[in-house]
Amino acid sequence: MHVGVPKEIKTLEQRVGLSVGSVRELTAHGHSVVVETNAGVGIGATDDDYQAAGATIAATPADIFGACDMIVKVKEPQAVERAMLRPGQLLFTYLHLAPDPEQTNDLLASGATCIAYETVTDDAGGLPLLAPMSKVAGRMSIQAAAHSLEAPQGGAGLLMGGVPGVAPAKVVVIGGGVVGEHATEMAVGLGAEVTVLDRNHAVLDHLTARFGPTIKAIYSTTAALEEFVLAADVVVGAVLVKGARAPRLVTADMVKAMHNGSVLVDVAIDQGGAFETSHATTHSEPTYVVDRVVHYCVANMPGAVPRTSTFALNNSTLPFVLALADKGVAQALADDPHLMNGLNVAGGKLTEPSVAEALGLTYHDPSSL
Repeated sequence: MHVGVPKEIKTLEQRVGLSVGSVRELTAHGHSVVVETNAGVGIGATDDDYQAAGATIAATPADIFGACDMIVKVKEPQAVERAMLRPGQLLFTYLHLAPDPEQTNDLLASGATCIAYETVTDDAGGLPLLAPMSKVAGRMSIQAAAHSLEAPQGGAGLLMGGVPGVAPAKVVVIGGGVVGEHATEMAVGLGAEVTVLDRNHAVLDHLTARFGPTIKAIYSTTAALEEFVLAADVVVGAVLVKGARAPRLVTADMVKAMHNGSVLVDVAIDQGGAFETSHATTHSEPTYVVDRVVHYCVANMPGAVPRTSTFALNNSTLPFVLALADKGVAQALADDPHLMNGLNVAGGKLTEPSVAEALGLTYHDPSSL
């Protein structure tokens, strides 16, 4: 198969779809790989490095989209990239379609086959291609919150862990999944007072067993959510419903009632955001203030640490990339129901039920296509 890796063009996005090591694996399997020039700069990989692994270097993204059978990216294709997709071409990347009707319509119109990292599943019911970036984003959420709490950033002027004689910051994590657990680990490590809210008893049991009395693991009700959010210095939105728009659990009225200089970090912003006052930001302008509360809502948080993120992501995506290249998309999907769950768009039809429900579009069973 002819595999293409364009340079990411989302604002300050420096990850790359395939690492040098992944390219070497593909070429060892007999596939040809084309990488856009300077695509790997953010991870310290030069064009020469990719060529040494067997890749060809392309001068423009048009050279890749115009010639390759499979496009491997990290972030959702931007409008100019979507315009270059063609019928029968395979796109393998994060999509996050539920809050994005414009992208969804463009992908349907393209005729391309689009597999989303974030809806590929595994035997344990997890999301193995979302998990590595969820771990990164969860850890980064606390770094971002600690910085945003500083007075020059508009925060309350608090040190996350306090000092002897001065109380630490109160951190509330909404959602105890992969993002939430890693945010909790970082917040506990910094010495914060941490509360995690979740409705899954198994999640609460797991977090309690792991962190013990250093955290409060609370069953999430409307009353509990309001109580802990209003008392918090930092709130991390870490909720996830596979493929669907994130539930907006923190209302604008709750934000208005929070302490001046409190910080909201919305890790769910890719799926529409967990806070009613959230809107997507970029690494160039990561925060804004609503009702004296600092909002950090960067839609590609892991892009700020592209080396860590790219290698972590490739560790998980490479087996699927190889399966698609070795078998072709139809056979790879037929052989692996978990990969089939990643299929969101095929031949102008929407094949992810959560996206169809969120956008009011017709769902088509992928097994019928």
